[in-house]
Amino acid sequence: MLGRLTVSEAICVGALCVFAIGTARAADPGARERENEYKAAVARANAEYKTEKDACDAKQGNDKDVCLEQTKAARDQATADAKAALKSGDAMASARDTKLEAQYKVAKERCDALSGDAKDACVKDAKARYGQ
Repeated sequence: MLGRLTVSEAICVGALCVFAIGTARAADPGARERENEYKAAVARANAEYKTEKDACDAKQGNDKDVCLEQTKAARDQATADAKAALKSGDAMASARDTKLEAQYKVAKERCDALSGDAKDACVKDAKARYGQ
């Protein structure tokens, strides 16, 4: 059944292999472009985070803490959006979860300015709103 290949058969098999490799790479021509866009978006998010974080240094107390959490949330959201654009399906769900987590942290930080029942109600509301 399995015999030796003739030269013409070997050339044909080699050509088919090269063709298969080429078509596999060409199947998603936008992958490299999406990856470059992802890297640029992450770099942009990190640069904005640094700038906004420096602006938070002028604030004090809970206002500074809220500012820092908002800055982190914005960076996390931008990075999650970039990741979702790079991939699909699971990445989109992950991006949604990351956004909700970041928004929850900001809301929870705002609650720290309150005390007693008001703080408890604020935290409870944040948990309900952001599914924590």
